[in-house]
Amino acid sequence: MRSPEEEKIVTARISLLLKKPFFGNMATRLILKEKPEIGTAATDGRHLWYAPEFIKRLDVKQVEFLLAHEVLHVAFEHMIRRGDRDPQAWNVAADYAINQILDDENIGSKPTGDDAPLLDSQYRGKSAEQIYEGLSDWQKQQSTLDVHIDLDKGEATVKDKDGNEQKIKMPKLSKGEQDQLKDEIKNSLLQSAKAAQSSGAGSIPSGLERLITDITAPKLDWRSMLRQTIKSQIKNNYTWMRPSRKMYSTNAVLPGLDVQNELDISVSIDTSGSISETMLSDFLSEINGIAEEFDQYKINIWCFDTDVHANEQFESWDGKDITTYTPQGYGGTDISVNWKWMQENDVKPQLLVCFTDGETWDRWGDAEYCDTLWVIHTNDRVKPPFGQTVYYG
Repeated sequence: MRSPEEEKIVTARISLLLKKPFFGNMATRLILKEKPEIGTAATDGRHLWYAPEFIKRLDVKQVEFLLAHEVLHVAFEHMIRRGDRDPQAWNVAADYAINQILDDENIGSKPTGDDAPLLDSQYRGKSAEQIYEGLSDWQKQQSTLDVHIDLDKGEATVKDKDGNEQKIKMPKLSKGEQDQLKDEIKNSLLQSAKAAQSSGAGSIPSGLERLITDITAPKLDWRSMLRQTIKSQIKNNYTWMRPSRKMYSTNAVLPGLDVQNELDISVSIDTSGSISETMLSDFLSEINGIAEEFDQYKINIWCFDTDVHANEQFESWDGKDITTYTPQGYGGTDISVNWKWMQENDVKPQLLVCFTDGETWDRWGDAEYCDTLWVIHTNDRVKPPFGQTVYYG
C-alpha cells in the first residue's frame, strides 16, 4: 500500500504525463525510494530518493516542479558531469541552469519559503559548467531544492538542523557503470521525446531538443578524426636530401621527410576541472601514437586554467614519452590565455590541439593566429566559433 507521500508523487507524475508528456515519461522511469535522512530529494539517474516530510509540505503542483527538476538533472547528466568540482557549488550551478528552464516552461508551481528553488534569469541558456565558473563565494553556499549524489564515492552530503554536514550512504557507481548509466539516460531521452511528439501535447525545451539531436546525430570515432585532422594539416613533402630514418637499413636512396615539414604541433590541456586521469592518459597516448608515425616531430604541451602552466616540449630525438606529461593548474577557465601565451612566447605551431570541456564563459581565442583542432570532452553541446572540432567519447 502506498504512503500518502508516495501517492502524491504518483498523482503529480500522472499530471505531468498529461500536460508535459516528455517530463512525465522521464519521471515514470525513476524508481521511487523513501529515504527520510536525505532531507529533501535526490536522484542517481535511476531512482528518485525522497524524504516523506519534505513531500508532505509540498502540494501536488509543487511536486510536479520537483519531479521535472529531478528529470532535468538526469537529462543533463549532472550527477556524472561534476568531475572534480566542489559538490555544493556544482549543485547550485546545476539548479540555476535547470530551474530557469522549468520557469520558462511553466511547469507546476515553485516551492516557497525555505524550499524555494534558485532562480536567476541571467543564467538562461547557460550550462551548469558555465554558471559554476561565475559563481561568487556566497552563491556557492546557497541551499538547493535537492541533494547532489556523489556517484564516485557513493554518498550525499546533507545538513542537520544545526547546520552540521552529514554523509549519507548512497549508490556508488564505477566509471564503467556510469558509462552504462549514460546510455540508459540517452535511451530514456529518446523514448520520452518520441512519446511527447506522438501525444501532440506539451513541448520539449529547446535545450533538450538540441541534446536529443546530438544523441541521434551520427558521430565519428574521435581517435580516427583526431588522426585524420592532424595528418591533413601536415604536408608530406619529400625531397632527395634527407633519407627517411626507417630506410637506413636498406641500400636504396629513398626520399626522406623535409625538415621544414616535420610534425610541429602544440597541445593545450584544460585543467579547470572535469578531465579524469583516464581521459588524459587516453588522449596523450593517441597524440604519442600519431607522433611516432612521423620521422621528425616537435610537440609542445602545456596546460591551462586562467593561465598557462607546465610547458614541456617533446621531440623525436629526445626519447621522452609524451604520456608521462604531468598537468598542473586546476583553477577557473579562460581558453583565450592559450593565444596570449603563444604570442608572448613566439610559439606558432602548424596546428594547436586544444583538449577541453569547452566551457569558456564566452571567451575563445584568435581564429587567425594558427589552425586549431578542438577535442571537446563530456560536452557535445558546445560548438566552437572557429577551427575543427572532435568530440571525445
